[in-house]
Amino acid sequence: MADFIFDDSDLDASAAHRLLDATLRGADDGELFVERSASEALSFDDGRLKTASFDTSRGFGLRCVAGEASGFAQSTELSPASLRRASDAVQLVKLGHDGVMSELPRRTNRALYPDIDPTEDPGFADKVGLLQQIDGFVRALDPEVVQVTVTLAGSRRAIAILKQDGARINDVRPLVRLNIMVVAERKGRRESGYVGLGGRRPYDEIIQPETWQPMAREALRQAQVNLESVDAPAGVFDVVLGPGWPGVLLHEAMGHGLEGDFIRKGTSAFAGRMGDQVASPGVTIVDDGTLPGMRGSLTVDDEGTPTDRTVLIEDGKLVGFMQDRLNARLMGVTTTGNGRRESFAHAPMPRMTNTFMLGGDVPQGQMLAELEDGIYASNFGGGQVDITSGKFVFQCTEAYRVRNGRIDEPLKGVTLIGDGPKVLGQIRHVGDDLELDPGIGVCGKAGQGVPVGVGQPSLYVEQLTVGGTA
Repeated sequence: MADFIFDDSDLDASAAHRLLDATLRGADDGELFVERSASEALSFDDGRLKTASFDTSRGFGLRCVAGEASGFAQSTELSPASLRRASDAVQLVKLGHDGVMSELPRRTNRALYPDIDPTEDPGFADKVGLLQQIDGFVRALDPEVVQVTVTLAGSRRAIAILKQDGARINDVRPLVRLNIMVVAERKGRRESGYVGLGGRRPYDEIIQPETWQPMAREALRQAQVNLESVDAPAGVFDVVLGPGWPGVLLHEAMGHGLEGDFIRKGTSAFAGRMGDQVASPGVTIVDDGTLPGMRGSLTVDDEGTPTDRTVLIEDGKLVGFMQDRLNARLMGVTTTGNGRRESFAHAPMPRMTNTFMLGGDVPQGQMLAELEDGIYASNFGGGQVDITSGKFVFQCTEAYRVRNGRIDEPLKGVTLIGDGPKVLGQIRHVGDDLELDPGIGVCGKAGQGVPVGVGQPSLYVEQLTVGGTA
C-alpha cells in the first residue's frame, strides 16, 4: 500500500509520525488513524434503477489518552496545519498527567480478506444489468409479486494506524452486500419477504445465479408465508428459535453487556459476575473476529490489535469480556482486539465482531416435538435493548404456532419480550445446527454503526413472554 493513504495530500507519513510522537509524549496511549474510503450503492425498484450513489472520503482521527480521559480530534483535511491544530486540541487531556505509553499492539501477518475494490469490479453497467435480471426473475416466479426491490452495495476502506516510535499498521477492508425484498399481494393484502447476503469478499461470490436465485425464491417464500399469517397470541410460551440470524437477539440482549466499557463502569447487568453461572449448562458464546470473509471480521481492530476468538460464556459460566486498549489497561487485563470505530471521524470503543453461540447436540426436530403449545420463531427483524437491565423487545418476521409438536399456522405481529441474563438461564436445549448469519448485520452503539456477524444454533427457550396482536 506504500503511502497511498497520504497521496494527493500535503502530509506525509514521516511528518505525521514526528507530530504524533510529540502529541503522545507523557500520555498513556493514542494513535493517528488515517482512512481513505470509496463506497457505492445501487437500488432497483419498480422495474427501474431508482438510485445510484458513489462516495469517497478521506481524513484522520487523532487520539491522546491520559488515564481515563481521551482527547480526540478529526479532520477531512490531510495537511500539517490541520494535524497541528488537532494535536493542540487533544494534548489538553495530558495537563497535569505524566503517563507511561502502553506497549504497541502485537504484529500479525494474517490477512482475512483480499485487497479488492468492489466499487470498480464489476463495472457499473454490469451491476445495473444484474439488478434488472434479478427483478425480472422474481416477477416471473409468481403473478402475486407486485414489487421487487434489489440493492447492491460495496465499499473499500484503506486505513493506516500510526503509533508511537514510527510504528504503523495497514489494512484494506472490502465489504459487499446484496439485498432482495419482495412484496406479494393476495385479495388486497400485501406482505413482504427479505433476504440479504454479504461479507468481506468479492462481488463474484454473491452475484452468481446459483447464489442469488435461491435468495430470490426465499424472499418470495417469506412473503407468501406472511400472506397466510394470522394474528399472534399474547402470553407466556415456550419458544424455539431458529438458527443463524435469530442470534441477533443474543447479540443485543447480552452481547453489549459483555463489552469492557459497560463492565468497567458497572452499568452492565453482567458487571461483577465473572465466574458466575449466568446461563444454562451447555451454553457457550464466543466473539470471533478471525473468521475469513465474515462481515464482522477484521485482520486488525481499529487500534491496530489483531482480532481474536474470545470466549465470553463457557458451559453457562461467565469467563470473558470484549476489550479495547483503554478499558483493558484500566481493568488490568489484556485487550481482545475489539476496539472499533465507524470511521476516522470517531474514537474507538469496545465493540463486537462476530458474536455467536456454539452448537449443542439436540436436533431441532426434537425441540419442536417437545412443544405442546408454543411458538417457533424462524426469522427476526429489529429490536431494542436496555444495556443496564438487559431487557429487550424483538419483532419476528417469520413465526409459527406449534401444537403438540406440529408446526401449524404462521403468525404475524410476534414480539419477544424479556431480559438477556434471565433468558440465558431459560434455555432448555441447544441445537446441533449452528449457523452464522448471511452477512447483513449492522450494530449501533453511541451513535456509531459498524458491520458485525451473529449466529446461533436452534434454541429451546422456556417461558418467554410473547406480545401478540390477537
